[in-house]
Parts: sequence; C-alpha cells; structure tokens
Amino acid sequence: MADSQVTRALHPRHGIHAPTTGTPERAPGSVRRTETMDMLRPDGLLGPLMLAGRARDLATGPDGAGSVLAIAECTARIDFIGGRVLTEIDTTPGRPALQALLGKRVSSGFRAAVTAADPRLSAEDGLLNLLLDDFPVATLVSGHAVGAGLAGPGRTALSLPPAKAVGQPVFHRDLCAGFADGGTIMNDVDATGRPPLVTGPPAPPLATSDHLGWHEVSPLPPHSMRRSRRMDVTPGPLASVDVLYRDSHVDRDGTETIVHEYTVSATVDSCHGVLVRCSATPRVLPWVECQSAALSASRLVGLPVSGLRRHVRDTFLGTSTCTHLNDTLRSLEDIPALLKLAGLIQPQLPEAGTAGRRHH
Repeated sequence: MADSQVTRALHPRHGIHAPTTGTPERAPGSVRRTETMDMLRPDGLLGPLMLAGRARDLATGPDGAGSVLAIAECTARIDFIGGRVLTEIDTTPGRPALQALLGKRVSSGFRAAVTAADPRLSAEDGLLNLLLDDFPVATLVSGHAVGAGLAGPGRTALSLPPAKAVGQPVFHRDLCAGFADGGTIMNDVDATGRPPLVTGPPAPPLATSDHLGWHEVSPLPPHSMRRSRRMDVTPGPLASVDVLYRDSHVDRDGTETIVHEYTVSATVDSCHGVLVRCSATPRVLPWVECQSAALSASRLVGLPVSGLRRHVRDTFLGTSTCTHLNDTLRSLEDIPALLKLAGLIQPQLPEAGTAGRRHH
C-alpha cells in the first residue's frame, strides 16, 4: 500500500491537497454529531449501489465524560446503471412512510420526495433526516468509484467507457466552480466525452485515541467510498461551531484517498439564531478551479440558521459555489437542535428539527 501511495501519479491540475489529520478533542459542554455514508458495490462495479449510513449525537459533560444521546442507521439499494433508482430502503429507527420512495430516482428532486413521503421526518429525527439528505449527492459522488475502477493501467479517463454506459450523470456546464466552462473537467468532456480522473491524496485517519470521538465504522473494501461528517457545537451566547466534511475512495489496491474535504468554522448568536461568522477552508479539492468556491460560505453571515437548507439550495448556484461545500453549509441548519441537546438553548432560537429519540 505504501508503494502505491508513493508512485501514484497525480493529475497535473489537481486542487489543494492539505487534508486534516485526526479529530479535535471534545470540548466540555459540547455536542458532537457524526455521520458516515458508505457507498458500496458488493456485486461489482456495474452492480447495484449499496448505501450504508450511520449517525450519532454525543454530549460531552463538564467533566469530559461522553454520553450517547441518539443514533440512527439506514441501508439502501440503488440501481445505479438503470437510472439511479431506489429499490430498497431500511432505517433504524423505522420510518414505514419512507417505503413510498421505492422507484424514485436518487437525484434531483429526491429530497423533495422524502419530505412528501414523510413530512415529519426533519422534526422528529434529525439524524435520519441528515442521512436521507445525503442520498442524492452520495449517489452522484459514488460514480467516481466506477470511473476509477474501470480505468486502465495508466489510470486515465481515456480508458473509461462513455459516461452514459456506466450510469454516470451528464455533466452540466457551469453547475459549480469545478464544472466551469473552460475548466479542467469541461475541457476533457468537450475533447473526449469523458471527465478527467480525480487523483486525491492519501486519507489520514480521522479516529484518535478517544474511543468516543467517532461512532463505530467498518473497514472499507476496494472500490468503495465514504462520506464522513462531523459537527461540534459548543454552547454560549456566541456558540462556536466546527465542521468537517470528507468524501474518500478506496482504490483497487486498498489505498484510501480523498476526493473532497472541507472544514467550516462558524459562530452563532444563540439569542437570535443568526450566523455572525462563517468561513470554509478547502482541505482537499479535485481541481484547481474548485478553491474559489470556499468564499461563498461568508454569504451566510447575518442569516438565521433556521431555513439554511432551503436558502442554500435556492441561492448557492453556479460557478461561485461547490455542490459539496453546499451540502456542508446546508447542514448548519442542525445547529439549534444540537444546542437544544446541550441544554443551553435560548427559548427564542429557531429550531430546525430535533435529533433522534432513542436515548441510551
């Protein structure tokens, strides 16, 4: 594995490679929300996509002791080649209404379909809501594993079959900074009909000696991917928020590399529920064009955290943004729920939905 990391060729136009290592210590009085979404293909690269999600809320007391407040899990099977159609879904805690999603495409419009199928989900189980909210982009991102797995010995995009032949989506020009007209991706798509192959850096482990720092995860097999999220909220008149977002891929030789990674630092006026500071730091990005999108995070300053998911969805569009950073910023709507779990929320702070109800 070490040799493959040393000799693996990087694309000459790759973006920043400065991944985080480990995880910050839990602050006394804070609440930590962690989530992982594994993207697996147990029946081969062209077989169904299996999503396996897990999320947890953990409180840290004044003495530093940790207490699990809630957990949620989900599994899903998606016909990736046949149009990214959801064919199976199971959740813990159970939400029978979500069976109405079977047959839906896990792409644009899926989040609205979740709300239509189970309108109370966001209010009754913030963890499951976060997991289901990740389905569309996780499914989209999972196409990287197909492209990388089917690449030839030189690991070039030219070795791949056309995108439509492997169920990958058509790339939309100017969708985000990475898909800017004249940028790395679109130049290759225009010239060859195929996107370039992302070559990220090796992924340092997020786990530390703190056995409660993250929820338990399983080892990833070759050709799999994982989305990892962490949000630490420390209450106070000005609540501090620290966020990590990482998408990683395990190659055929077992090497885990990072496709996207951001950290976000924010401060919230707990009395009024308004962001008074918000900045994003790109840690790993696939292409040189992507880094400018980090500036979009500052556009949230002065806005209430309540309603951020809709606001980001409706207004963070085009080449000044990044779809992966947008997902990270949308999750800031969960801050009031985490402050409430910390027991120090002010009555007038708007709520975006509480966490799962299973206590341990």
